[in-house]
Amino acid sequence: MHRQTTNTILMVRPVNFRMNEQTAVNNYFQGDLDIKSKEINTQAQEEFDAFVFKLRAHGVHVIVVHDRLETDTPDSIFPNNWVSFHKDGTVVVYPMFAENRRLERREDIFDILEQEGFVIDHVMDYTSAEEEGLFLEGTGSILMDRKHQKAYCALSPRADEELFIEFCEDFDCFPVIFKANQTVNGKRLPIYHTNVMMCLGEKFAVICLDSIDDKAERKDVVKHLKQDGKEIIEITEDQMAHFAGNMLQVHGENDKPIIVMSEAAYNSLTPQQISKLEKHGMLLYSSLETIETCGGGSARCMMAEVFLPKA
Repeated sequence: MHRQTTNTILMVRPVNFRMNEQTAVNNYFQGDLDIKSKEINTQAQEEFDAFVFKLRAHGVHVIVVHDRLETDTPDSIFPNNWVSFHKDGTVVVYPMFAENRRLERREDIFDILEQEGFVIDHVMDYTSAEEEGLFLEGTGSILMDRKHQKAYCALSPRADEELFIEFCEDFDCFPVIFKANQTVNGKRLPIYHTNVMMCLGEKFAVICLDSIDDKAERKDVVKHLKQDGKEIIEITEDQMAHFAGNMLQVHGENDKPIIVMSEAAYNSLTPQQISKLEKHGMLLYSSLETIETCGGGSARCMMAEVFLPKA
């Protein structure tokens, strides 16, 4: 039986966090703060530590790896874009759009997981696609419904259609492909990652359907979600801008389901949305203001789920 959620997540504590100028070109969620880089990094570390503390307090197994000072990796706090860990012992390494994000890929992290008792049998590496200018940024681009063997992907400069189809063939899952846009200075432009407009839980999906401009594509996405018995919890574009789409369902102690998000995401939700979500798990949220502002990513982006088997 394929599980949709895990109890173990990998997180990378930043040492050089700041707004990444290389990703800002197509991540319209990013902004800059009028404070020094050192202060930004300190604030990001404080937010990171408080977030990890909350997750652990609720029984989530968090493996924290420290970023390295010698590499300039301002986005290392978002490891889910370069790697994913699967229940058959496969690790997948993904092609990244920004050149400085490619430096985040670290084999020593695999050693750390093996030391923790996880089994890695095989590394599947798609990074050669970078030479052709093709990208697919991990579980930022790909939302897997593990139980129903489906994968959802919003195409963008960071999510190539052919590469996504190749991934789906390799992992024997059905591809659900669409385009999702946001309004930037009056124009409709692609949302950089699927996981900022959509979250896939065990029995629910949080989704900004308004971002899927093509009615046929929107209808198709809804059809697949309903077919698989997901309760659809719609969010607005404004809520998406507050990272309400960037949630992740995990499980804590005694297998208790937990839905993780940022404080900004939680505060943007209506009472009705909150009560719908609470049927699917306890809501856990933490302030990630600096990380969200400068990184253009939120709670879900910070967590790489570990589904690997134990030795």
